[in-house]
Amino acid sequence: MIGVVERLWRYPVKSMRGEPLERVAFDGRGAIGDRLFAVRDEAGKFGSGKDTRRFRRIDGLFGIEARYDGETPIVRFPDGSLMAGDDPRIHEALSRELGLPVTLAREAAVSHFDAGPLHLVTTSSLEALGLADEDAPRFRPNLVIRTEGAGFVEDEWLGGRMRLGEEVVVEIVQATERCRMIGLPQGGLPSLPTLLRKLAEGRNARLGVYARVLKHGIVRLGDRLRFEPPPV
Repeated sequence: MIGVVERLWRYPVKSMRGEPLERVAFDGRGAIGDRLFAVRDEAGKFGSGKDTRRFRRIDGLFGIEARYDGETPIVRFPDGSLMAGDDPRIHEALSRELGLPVTLAREAAVSHFDAGPLHLVTTSSLEALGLADEDAPRFRPNLVIRTEGAGFVEDEWLGGRMRLGEEVVVEIVQATERCRMIGLPQGGLPSLPTLLRKLAEGRNARLGVYARVLKHGIVRLGDRLRFEPPPV
């Protein structure tokens, strides 16, 4: 055993703040419903914290929360007002809040994920950076794993397999490259403009790992994690 699941998150709308959960179902796409929706601009790019071929930087997204009511995302605006994702007014409301024409779009042919469907961060890594557990949302993980080791222990997991609880099995596929989003203020967390530079200097701007789901099932808070290293 290498740790236990301390926190679980799902993000109904990409780059909006997500919802903490006590249990999450996983399938081949990752946490069911995770980043299934995104804000899309008139050029077809999805709102994010960075500019790439698929994504467009829209910082205002971090001020908005999203959670599910069944299969429908419920958007909470900074003024506290709520609107369902299937409300015809949602596109106008998001455009007004973000200051540019956008629509709320469900994932189709183009994935909303950056590089992997499942993202894991450890408490050991947070501590190595001088951060508290409460800072974990900066990195937008699906799972925060309480680990006993010191330092960036997940570096040793690359290429291996992990059992999450009694059902889910994942393969650790790559380290997670960070962007400026980790230093932005969000949900009561203050701005940390030096955080990305700190990671870039000693870690090549990497923290946490991406995984792909090999066996579907349910993961719960407190589930134990067992690791099988890659073959030598």
